[in-house]
Amino acid sequence: QNCFVCGKSGAAITCSEMGCDRSFHLPCAAEGCCVTQYYLQYRSFCCDHRPEQSVQLVPEANNKCIICLEPVEDQRSYSTMVCPVCKSAWFHRGCIQGAALHAGIGYFKCPLCREVIQFRNEMFHMGIRIPIR
Repeated sequence: QNCFVCGKSGAAITCSEMGCDRSFHLPCAAEGCCVTQYYLQYRSFCCDHRPEQSVQLVPEANNKCIICLEPVEDQRSYSTMVCPVCKSAWFHRGCIQGAALHAGIGYFKCPLCREVIQFRNEMFHMGIRIPIR
């Protein structure tokens, strides 16, 4: 299969959406705004079929990432996420992924409200990999 992101052959990941035949390399997934869910069935989705956050908020113009303190986009996007519980903690996908890798499953929680269960479930759903260690 050819990767729909880079165009090269050898793409082993296929979108889990029924009827979608898009394939991509795992390293190309982020560049192509694809989501891979690293729990239960380990499903992957292309940019057109990736899951959306359950919270339907749009960030305000001056919101900053709670982790790196840099501005987040002023619109919902692949790279901008929010805590589904407090709805106040905005962060970049890359920043929350780094926090998840650092914390591990036992200590990963919202950086602002500290909620664990709903936050972790939403991050799993959105393709944030949280290691068990």
